[in-house]
Amino acid sequence: MNSTIIFTDGSSRGNPGPGGWGSVVFGNGEIIELGGAEKNTTNNRMELTAVIQGLRKAWEGFAQGRPTHIVYTDSSYVINGITKWIHGWKRNGWKTKTKDDVLNKDLWMNLDEVLNTVGARNVSWKYVGGHVGIAGNERCDVIATSFADGEKIKLYNGPLSDYSIKNILDVSHDKAKVKEKIAAKKSSSSRSNAKAYSYISSIGGEIKIHHTWAECEKRVKGAKGARYKKSLDAMNEAEIIDEFSTY
Repeated sequence: MNSTIIFTDGSSRGNPGPGGWGSVVFGNGEIIELGGAEKNTTNNRMELTAVIQGLRKAWEGFAQGRPTHIVYTDSSYVINGITKWIHGWKRNGWKTKTKDDVLNKDLWMNLDEVLNTVGARNVSWKYVGGHVGIAGNERCDVIATSFADGEKIKLYNGPLSDYSIKNILDVSHDKAKVKEKIAAKKSSSSRSNAKAYSYISSIGGEIKIHHTWAECEKRVKGAKGARYKKSLDAMNEAEIIDEFSTY
């Protein structure tokens, strides 16, 4: 194998709220697990941090003779941002179409700096579904959520042969879990009349979370290009924020 493999994931308990990130880096027969926490952050910031830290470690630890890096993430925000939106952001001085600063500008600039170091052409971006049995993604989720919850977790650093997760490099998904996820989404759709967990609004790329519909309506009413949705739980809230992060 002539590439480093990087799995990443981020988590936050609320947006904003306590958060954590996790990365699993493989190269030269070695596995390095990374993770960290922030007291007040968002899911997307943690997703970006996981990618930045994973790539940095891959470059520092395995760059010599291994210039190619494959990043696996379940964040469409990261994938779309790095493969599509970033080019326009840089041309516009890190501004959105509405002339506002790009959301999470500091982290996107950090990621761009890392890519300048490792060589953007040497990085392949792969989207993987979350919670569908992909070992690397599942392990990163455990690391990220443990840090977000303030729980102690032992991070591994050593040879692949001694690593407890023997299928860590297997990126095939579990068909049963995929079916469960599809069923859960259908169930979520059928709960459209259920009590709201929160309301999310986006105007000009600025995303806010509201506890009541009245607060959300006040913000979006009459606002050009406003987007808004009701969430049913914390995970659904994070998914909507990810969906709205299109600037």
